Amino acid sequence: MAPRYDAIVLAGGRSSRMSGQAKPQLTVGEATMLEHVLLAVRGARTRVVVGPPQQVPDGVLVVQEDPAGSGPVAGLAAGLTQISADVVVVVAADLPFLTPELIETLVAELGADHDAALLVDENGRDQYLLSAWRTGRLRTALAELGALAGRAMRELVRTGRMSRVEVPAPYGARVPWTDVDTPADLDRARANIRTQPQTGPSPEKVRSDRPQK
Repeated sequence: MAPRYDAIVLAGGRSSRMSGQAKPQLTVGEATMLEHVLLAVRGARTRVVVGPPQQVPDGVLVVQEDPAGSGPVAGLAAGLTQISADVVVVVAADLPFLTPELIETLVAELGADHDAALLVDENGRDQYLLSAWRTGRLRTALAELGALAGRAMRELVRTGRMSRVEVPAPYGARVPWTDVDTPADLDRARANIRTQPQTGPSPEKVRSDRPQK
């Protein structure tokens, strides 16, 4: 049985490639991308969104990296202040087709001798923002980096014991690790969800929130 976990969703600043819009709040289908991702990690004991004040469902915490806009590694450190489970899932907020099944696979693949399990996509690329970590090891890795602002996610895995998880891309269905980086990506995601309506639970009711102090 997979261990219980907490989840950190990195939903940082505005995207220059999206004309400065806040990507997590852009809609794909009937929900924002952030809402889709939060549904995928609904099995988490605690869900933490890292980013500026934004709409989130009840029970979801919001924190912000310090200083704001200092990157995903600094965001992880901010999110970890709210985490108590032994395992933490780390995901980006621009994955509108992310599924609970993929999250559970990553958690299950985090063996006793691994520091983290991360997805390897169909092109052989490590997806650092689709990973499950031993919380204690992640704290240690962050401490070993020293200054965190502007650091790259790949620096966290250089010395760790990684389980690299390859999942076949589903035939004829949306790929759960599809991210949205450009207006063209967003158009494709919206077209995809129109032709293949999403199944599963309905989006949660959201509230406007400010980061936790």
